[in-house]
Amino acid sequence: MKRIFILMFATSMALISVASHGIAQDKKTPPEPPPTPTEAEVAYGSHPKQVLSFWKVESEKPTPLLFFIHGGGWQAGNRMGGMNSLVPAMHKAGISVVSIEYRFIEEAMADKVEPPVKGCLYDAARALQFVRSKATEWNIDKTRIAASGGSAGACSSLWLAFHDDLADPNSSDPISHESTRLLCAAVNGAQTTLDPQQMKEWAPNSNYGSHAFGIFKEVNGKKARDFDAFLARREEILPWIQEYSPYALVTPDDPPVYLHYTAPPALGQEQKDPTHTSNFGVKLQEHCLSAKVDCELNYPDAPDVKHKTVNEYLIDKLTAK
Repeated sequence: MKRIFILMFATSMALISVASHGIAQDKKTPPEPPPTPTEAEVAYGSHPKQVLSFWKVESEKPTPLLFFIHGGGWQAGNRMGGMNSLVPAMHKAGISVVSIEYRFIEEAMADKVEPPVKGCLYDAARALQFVRSKATEWNIDKTRIAASGGSAGACSSLWLAFHDDLADPNSSDPISHESTRLLCAAVNGAQTTLDPQQMKEWAPNSNYGSHAFGIFKEVNGKKARDFDAFLARREEILPWIQEYSPYALVTPDDPPVYLHYTAPPALGQEQKDPTHTSNFGVKLQEHCLSAKVDCELNYPDAPDVKHKTVNEYLIDKLTAK
């Protein structure tokens, strides 16, 4: 039953991501298989999950790159979800694509990573550095890389966008010399904070995030997320929360971001889908604008929307002269 639930959750996240990227999908017609990667199963680390796929656009000049991080709550999903539509859309605009795997929460816990979400996020950062190290070989423009993803992949993308550069010029590993900074990020259904107090203030029925910090309870002999314990331990783990919450990392030197949600906000009210509520987007946009970081927010009937979809935003930013 647990596996069925995870597969259903991962499938729903893929469909949400496809919709937000502005790609039509007939629900009655099975999706086309993803296009064959130019490079498949490319290892960027030693763990079996530290792999990526690359779809190259043939070009005389280095191409922009979409760096995609799949969703699934850092516990499900895979890098091929949505690629059947996303890769052709990006290739048509002259943009190459990378989609990554990363360690899930349970795998990071098995590796004794604390907090476990660090494994997910630092895997994404390492993958980005690895891709930049391949820029010449893969004909990629290092200065035009954007991140995208849905749900947990969206949170990861925003974390990369707002985090200080993780490049280490003094490392003996040349890949570590590469930058983790982005041109922009455009995401769907993002959790913009992992602070349980903020989440409760923004949406009182919030129940997400405890797993990111290894906080579980036992239900019928199985581990389940424990938001109440997460909230109770907030002060104890606040440094971790601030380190891994995109909201807490925003500074004036950060790149522009685009946030897409499928329902309008209602701050302070219970949400039908508190994990992907546009309340997250409203609060992040307020915070970004106060720091003079450009943040475009799109939801049904949102004001001042310049780009209707994630794809439209990505193509505009990545191909701008």
